[in-house]
Amino acid sequence: MKIKRHFIQAFYTLLSNSYFKGFFEGEIYQGKLKQFCSPGLNCYSCPGALNSCPIGSLQAVMGSYKHKFSFYVIGFLMAVGALIGRLVCGFLCPFGLVQDLLNKIPSKKIKTFRADRVLRYAKYIILAVFVIILPLFMVDVIGQGAPYFCKLICPAGTLEGGIPLVLLNKGLRSTIGKLYLWKNFLLIITIISSIIIYRPFCKYICPLGAIYGLFNPISLFHYSVDEHACVNCGKCARVCPMGCNPVENANDRECIRCTECRENCPVGAIHSGVLDHDKQTKPDAVLS
Repeated sequence: MKIKRHFIQAFYTLLSNSYFKGFFEGEIYQGKLKQFCSPGLNCYSCPGALNSCPIGSLQAVMGSYKHKFSFYVIGFLMAVGALIGRLVCGFLCPFGLVQDLLNKIPSKKIKTFRADRVLRYAKYIILAVFVIILPLFMVDVIGQGAPYFCKLICPAGTLEGGIPLVLLNKGLRSTIGKLYLWKNFLLIITIISSIIIYRPFCKYICPLGAIYGLFNPISLFHYSVDEHACVNCGKCARVCPMGCNPVENANDRECIRCTECRENCPVGAIHSGVLDHDKQTKPDAVLS
C-alpha cells in the first residue's frame, strides 16, 4: 500500500505543479487556475504551481474581512476538512511526499521522545499566531495583512518557490538577504529532521495539518475499529508512523489516514470509509 500511496502523492504533485514553462523561465504561473486553492501545502511561488496554497491565501486575505475571497478560503478549508480530514496530508500534500522520501534514507530513526506530544501543540500555536493573529492585526495602510508564516517559517515555500526562483531568475539573486538565509536554515533543519523523524513538519509545524486535524473526528471519511473483531494486540499502534493508537481513537487529530494500521491489522478489524461511525469504539476487554 505504501507504493500505491506514494504513486498517488507523486501523481498529484506532478499534476498540481504542471506549469513546466515556469521551471524553464523562472516565472510564476498567474493564470485563472491560480484563483483556486490546492488542498495540500503547495507554495504559490513554485514555478510550476497551478493553484494557490490555502495557508498562503488565508494569510493574504485574513486582514481584509470585507473581501469575499477570505470567505472562499475559509469555506474551502472547512469543506475539505469535513469531507476527508487529514487524508489530504497522507495522499495529496507535495511536502508530505518530500518528507516521506527523506525518511526512507537509511539512518537511525526516532519514533517517540519525551517532548513529542507537547511539541505537537506547536502547530496550533503557529496557526493562531502566524496565520491568523499577525495577518489580522498587523496590516498595511490599505488593511492588507502579510503572509507571516510563509515569510518567516514555511520550509515548503523555500524548497518549492524560494530556491527554484533564485536559481532560475538572475534578477532575484541580488535581493538575497538575511531572511532568505534564515529560511534556508529552517529548510536544512527540516530536511535533517525528516530523515530521522517521520514527518516532523506535519507533526510540529504545519498549520494546514492543524486545521484538517480538527476535522478528523467528524469528517465524512473516517476510520473505525470493529470492537468485536479486535484482539487488542497493539500492532496498529506500533506500525503507525504518526504515533496514533487506532484502538483508543480511530480518528486521532494526528492521523493522516496513511492506511498503515488498516493494512497491518492481523484480524482486519480496522475499516475506513463514509459509513459505520458507530464502530469507532474501544474494545471493552482483551480477547485472546
